[in-house]
Amino acid sequence: MKKRSVEELKEIAKDLRKKVVTMIYEAQSGHPGGSLSAAEFVTACYFYEMKVDPKNPKWEDRDRFVLSKGHVCPIQYAALGTLGFFPEETLHTLRQEGSPLQGHPNHHCPGIDIPTGSLGQGFACGVGMAIGMKLDKKPCRVFVAVGDGECQEGEIWEAAATANKYQLDNLTLFVDVNNLQIDGTTDEVMPNRDLGEKFRAFGWEVYEINGNDMGEMVRAFDEIRMHLYSRKPKCIIGHTTKGKGVSYMENVAAWHGIAPNKEEYEQAMKELEEGI
Repeated sequence: MKKRSVEELKEIAKDLRKKVVTMIYEAQSGHPGGSLSAAEFVTACYFYEMKVDPKNPKWEDRDRFVLSKGHVCPIQYAALGTLGFFPEETLHTLRQEGSPLQGHPNHHCPGIDIPTGSLGQGFACGVGMAIGMKLDKKPCRVFVAVGDGECQEGEIWEAAATANKYQLDNLTLFVDVNNLQIDGTTDEVMPNRDLGEKFRAFGWEVYEINGNDMGEMVRAFDEIRMHLYSRKPKCIIGHTTKGKGVSYMENVAAWHGIAPNKEEYEQAMKELEEGI
């Protein structure tokens, strides 16, 4: 994978955000808030860090990406389409009957390594993948994205303990800490307290960053690579803004899972292009 500059990655993230909003507007269905907050991580994974081949999606030695918070799949679809895993015009078929781009990731979409959606299970599957690669002595890595609301699931912590037990230094987890979930703030629903300290207590290396700052994201990946064989799994705690880049969506829980109307769509595209 070509190592793009931070400025190039910022432009890609902006483009992916525009594609996300367009897909959800055209479908009149989807989850914009968490898709937009995770854009920097997804961009850095696919366009900076991961070893993948769009022409050979099932390449055995590829790195794996698991979107455990599967409802924000528009941001992953936007990345896969931009890379050429499928024709870009397919992005306009989100959630349509027969489309490979359904409301949660599935194997009908090239580049999807495992279906996800039931919160917590994707992370557990990613841990299993990383164990398998260790057993097979494969040089592959696994990248997993979870939400902070998702961290209220007990399965998250079973998986975290397992990753420590098996010394999965080939596993990198991104926790999208945007402080909102479908019913309100995470503090209102079920306080997570300090997620960085929790993962440290479970034996993980933790990198705490502004998850919407591409420079910080790239530095975290570079530092992780320097400590790749530490026998510890890696966790990036990314403090983000839900709905990042669209003023009326930012930090508003209602935009967890609704689509913009025509006027809102046009405003969103203008703000994303200009940068708010």
